[in-house]
Amino acid sequence: MEPSATPSSLLIATRESRLALAQSEQIAETLRQRFHFQVGLLGMTTQGDRVLDRALSQVGGKGIFVKELEAALMQGQAHLAVHSLKDVPMALPEGFVLAAIPRREDPRDAFVSHKYASLDELPAGATVGTSSLRRQVLLHAMRPDLQIVMLRGNLDTRLRKLDDGAYDAIVLAVAGLKRLQLEERIRSVFDVQQMIPSAGQGALGIEMHQSQPELIKVIEQLNDPHALVTCTAERAVSRALGGNCSVPLAAHATWHQPDQIRLDAAWGDIHGKIPLIRSTQLLQLAPQTPLAIVLQQAETLGQQAASDLVAQGAQIAPATSA
Repeated sequence: MEPSATPSSLLIATRESRLALAQSEQIAETLRQRFHFQVGLLGMTTQGDRVLDRALSQVGGKGIFVKELEAALMQGQAHLAVHSLKDVPMALPEGFVLAAIPRREDPRDAFVSHKYASLDELPAGATVGTSSLRRQVLLHAMRPDLQIVMLRGNLDTRLRKLDDGAYDAIVLAVAGLKRLQLEERIRSVFDVQQMIPSAGQGALGIEMHQSQPELIKVIEQLNDPHALVTCTAERAVSRALGGNCSVPLAAHATWHQPDQIRLDAAWGDIHGKIPLIRSTQLLQLAPQTPLAIVLQQAETLGQQAASDLVAQGAQIAPATSA
């Protein structure tokens, strides 16, 4: 892709699921209103959308949702890509940047069921659907008597499988349900201390190719400081532990402005041989600390949480599995 000045019309590369399109349209509308761009969407099908009969950890991890979109950026077919941040690998390919993390939606997990109002109401042996290893180990820690069953597919597909009676309950991100105006499907919401979210859950990541420096400067204005800081801390935990879809890892930060950041993290053994490992780290900020310094400290906080998990027995994933 050749470097260029800021264009008047933009194309956003996005997955073609209803949720991905809604998320991208949200960013598109912000760009129209704030910067008066003409914005269109370039819908694409990724490997993650095509391969639905295996767990993500068996088919390439987080990158399977973004590689096709990155190819579109590289080839100049689109100017930016909008991802669910939790799907974005911790290390981007050379030449790509995470230009912005806008204001974050609710990061929590939702309990969805027709028959039962909460996890506590499920009878022993009930089936709960999820494809997330993080959710599997956290659910097992809370309710070892349940059957946790793989559930792949986009949000609509997962809800349809629940409606067809394949599961007693499923666990979904609150953010996705809200963005599709499906809040009525939520029976209860997990407390973040009980079901710690994945790094970046509820946030969107705007990825760009570095050959568009002037446009990157514009898109960077969409950064939300709160989301940027908390996601930086969370992704630092995941990066330090080789975080990908084969790692049952949770990380969630809260910034109690103006002076404290709390980071909760957990690592689980998918085989159940090691009890769930948890870590909580606190960071006291000096008054009026510049954002750039807060981001550096958030990164360090995440590394400290990862070190604490490893000291308790958590295992670092091999780099080749990312």
